Amino acid sequence: MGQSAWTFQDPKQIARHGAKKASWYVGWYDTNGNRRSKSCGPGSAGKKAAFRLARQIEADLIAGVYKDDAPKRWADFRSQYERDVLASKSHADKTEALKALKDFERIVKPSRVDKINTSHIDRFIAKRRKERGHKRGSTLSPATLNKQLRYLRAAFIKARKWKMLDEVPEFEFVREPSKLPRYVLPDHFADIYRVCDSATQPNYFPAFTAADWWRALLVFAHMTGWRIGAILAMKREDLDLEGKAVITRYADNKGKRDDRTPLHPVIVEHLQRIPHFGKLVFEWRGSEWQLYAHFTRLQQEAGIDLPCREDHEHTDACRVYGFHDLRRAFATSNADRLTGPELQNLMQHRSFSTTQRYINLANKMSATANKIHVPDFLSPKQIGGNLEGQNPDGVSKSS
Repeated sequence: MGQSAWTFQDPKQIARHGAKKASWYVGWYDTNGNRRSKSCGPGSAGKKAAFRLARQIEADLIAGVYKDDAPKRWADFRSQYERDVLASKSHADKTEALKALKDFERIVKPSRVDKINTSHIDRFIAKRRKERGHKRGSTLSPATLNKQLRYLRAAFIKARKWKMLDEVPEFEFVREPSKLPRYVLPDHFADIYRVCDSATQPNYFPAFTAADWWRALLVFAHMTGWRIGAILAMKREDLDLEGKAVITRYADNKGKRDDRTPLHPVIVEHLQRIPHFGKLVFEWRGSEWQLYAHFTRLQQEAGIDLPCREDHEHTDACRVYGFHDLRRAFATSNADRLTGPELQNLMQHRSFSTTQRYINLANKMSATANKIHVPDFLSPKQIGGNLEGQNPDGVSKSS
C-alpha cells in the first residue's frame, strides 16, 4: 500500500485549470484497507493544509487512534455483512437474519449505519409488534420479535467491531408470556403411530409403504430428540445400522459439530423397514408445507384435537402437534434418565443453558404432586381401611 498517507494533485484538474488552481489532496488507506482521499483546496495554502493533514492521519494510523469520519452507508454494511458473515451460516440462520435485516430496513429506513441508535431500535419494536403474526388473525408473537432482535443485535455488534458504529444500541427485549410448552403425550403418540396406515405420501418407494416411512420418521424423532431439519438432512452414508449409530454433520445441526449418536434397537428396527438407494434416509420430494400438512392429517385421523387458547383466528394447525413437540416429548421423557451433558449431546444444543430449559420443562411436567406430604388420616391405607366406619372427625362411630 506504500506510505500511510500522501499528498497529490489530480492530473485532470492540472490539465484543465493549471497547477496553481488545481486542488491538493491527501490520500491514505484506512484501517479496513479502503483507499480514502480528502481535498484541502488549491494553491500554497491547500498544499500546506494537505501536508499537515497527511502527517496527522499517518500519526493517528501508527498510534492506532485513527477515527474514520466518512459516512458509513447502510447498503455497504448490509452487503459486507451478507458476504463476510452470513455466507458461512446455516441456511436457517441466514434466512432468519436476512428477514430481520429486511424488516428493520422496511420500518426504520436507515441510510447510514453509523447513525443507528437506541431510538431506532425502539421504533422497530413498537411498529413490528403490531404487525401480523404467522397465524391468521394474530399479531407478531413476542418470541418471534425477540428472535429478530437477537439477529439485529448480532449484526450491530459486528458493525461496532468493523468500526462502522461507535456504540451498539440498547435492546429492550419484549417480555414473553410464561406458559407450559406443548409436547406429545404418550397416548397421543401411540394413536398417531397406529393410524400411519392411512398415509398416502411418500409413494415413490417400491420397497416400502408410506406407513413404514412415517412410522420410522416419528419413532426416530420421538426417540432421538433431533430437529426435523436435521432428520430430513440425514444421509444414508452416515447411517450405521449394524453398529446402531448415526453420524450427524456440523452443517446440519445447530450444535455445529460432527457427532456419532447411538440408536436404540427400536429405531434401528424401524429404519430397516425403509431400505432404498437414495442419498437421504428420509427422502421427501414435496415442500415443507406439504410435510406438515400430511402430519396434520395423520393426527386428525388419530382423533387429536388439542385446545388452543391463543388469541388468533384458529386453524387446523392449532389443534394438532408440530414436529418440535416430538423433540419436547423426548426431553420430557428422558430428563430424569440421562445426565445434563448426555441430554445436551443427544439434542445437539450449542449451549447447556438451552438444555437446561428443557430439563426445567420436564421438571414442571413431572409428578411432583406425589412428593407432597399427605396427612396420615388421608393416606391411601387409612382411606381404604381405618377410615371406614369413622365420622368426619376421624372418631370411630362405635366409640
